[in-house]
Amino acid sequence: WDETHFGKMGSYYINRTFFFDVHPPLGKMLIGLAGYLSGYDGTFPFQKPGDRYEQHNYVGMRGVRLCRLFCAFLGSCLVPLAYLTVLELSKSLPAALLTAFILIFDTGCITLSQYILLDPILMFFLMAAVLSMVKCNSCADRPFSVSWWFWLSLTGVSLAGAMGVKFVGLFVVLLVGLNTIYDLWDLLGNLSLSLVMFGKHLLARVLCLIVLPLALYAAMFAAHFAVLNRSGPGDGFFSSAFQSQLIGNNLHNLSVPE
Repeated sequence: WDETHFGKMGSYYINRTFFFDVHPPLGKMLIGLAGYLSGYDGTFPFQKPGDRYEQHNYVGMRGVRLCRLFCAFLGSCLVPLAYLTVLELSKSLPAALLTAFILIFDTGCITLSQYILLDPILMFFLMAAVLSMVKCNSCADRPFSVSWWFWLSLTGVSLAGAMGVKFVGLFVVLLVGLNTIYDLWDLLGNLSLSLVMFGKHLLARVLCLIVLPLALYAAMFAAHFAVLNRSGPGDGFFSSAFQSQLIGNNLHNLSVPE
């Protein structure tokens, strides 16, 4: 059922048809982009689960080419992400290998990565955020180094990605937030650290873990509204002034009072 749901939204992006959904737009935009790049023309209706794709070039949305390769690729990335995270935390190669093998043979993970779903995209950003956070923590003895800035910034980018796919990504924001609070509290208790240096640490985290994710999150919606410029099933959720901007809407180009 979900494949029918999100596949249809991928078609909406390809056709630039405006719609409304409870989830943020990033995951569906990536699905639509993968389908578009692989030659899918957005004409399959996705009316009900189990419909045959027939002559439609569905391979870009689900099959063995780009989109399935895209979703399956992100799903397969969970294995090295988990491996690297556990290896960094435990410094134990057997523990990291065991974690990787558990994921490789997990039926649910394999199944979720085969279809047009948001789950593999969401899990990729969740685990990328955790790995980046752990890597940044390992650079604590080299603050403001290139690697420290890289992992801190990548944590912020991954947080934006997780929130941009589903709101459940807020849980990893909570995890990173608690880790950051603990880290700052530890730095504040370090009497050898000046308040100026502590302020630099605080500012760096505000920029990378708050400002950067929020800016990227807003940019996703800016791209969403820029692409979907044609009238569609989501028109009625928005104001008349907004509908007047949609091509094909009855109010298009009419003068609508603020």
